[in-house]
Amino acid sequence: MTALAAYLADTAVLTGRHLRHLRRSPGRLLLVTMTPAVMLIAIGYLFRDSIAIPGVASYEDYIMAGIAAQVALAGVGPTALGVAVDLRDGLVDRYRSLPISASSVLVGRALSDMLTAAAGLAAVSGLGLLLGWRPHGGPGRIAAGFAVLLAFSFVMLWVGILLGTTMRNVEAIDGTGALILVVLSFLSNAYVSVTGLPGWLRPAAEWNPVSSVITVCRHLWGNEPTGPAAAGFPATHPGVVVACSLGVVLLAAVPAALRGFRRAVGR
Repeated sequence: MTALAAYLADTAVLTGRHLRHLRRSPGRLLLVTMTPAVMLIAIGYLFRDSIAIPGVASYEDYIMAGIAAQVALAGVGPTALGVAVDLRDGLVDRYRSLPISASSVLVGRALSDMLTAAAGLAAVSGLGLLLGWRPHGGPGRIAAGFAVLLAFSFVMLWVGILLGTTMRNVEAIDGTGALILVVLSFLSNAYVSVTGLPGWLRPAAEWNPVSSVITVCRHLWGNEPTGPAAAGFPATHPGVVVACSLGVVLLAAVPAALRGFRRAVGR
């Protein structure tokens, strides 16, 4: 067996291990979907008649991309907790005597949690359809929007892995994950247009990568507001912002997570 084949086999085994654990304890899927689902029901359905956004015919259509992006943000905390618990309880120590790469352990975690995020995204999207959301693009554009969300989820999972390998304090991780979810969600165009934010806060929301991810998805799904288009580079070139920001975060998070993991297990 070649080195690449062995690496892929190890990664597949570790991914399967995490998925079997999820089947026995599905709470992780609940954590990923609960907050976005509650926000969709509370804001997107119950309060939809109380929120007016210029150029928006259906608030369910407007909010859905933000809710879907929130699934990726909601996965940061559970992933970080899973890594920290594995390190704390000594599970990873069992791997030290095996001829497997440290990166395969983390990649296996990322892939399994990626599948969890995909399931959560499917559940939230199904709820959105029940509550009135309708994508208006063709099948290819709809699929492309979900592909962007999965790419965003993958990057955010590595942020969670980095937190789990460096912090390893359950209480601190729980608080940090919640802070990431709340701040990045509300400091974006997920629920309202950034033009309605205070002037000093607006640039941060405009350059927030979450806003660009949401804008790209709205464009691909045909859920964009019909009013005047927002000005500024992030609004006019959201795809560029998404590609650059997610690439930078991934290139920074993966090596840092590997270093933290090796320090934690003494490799």
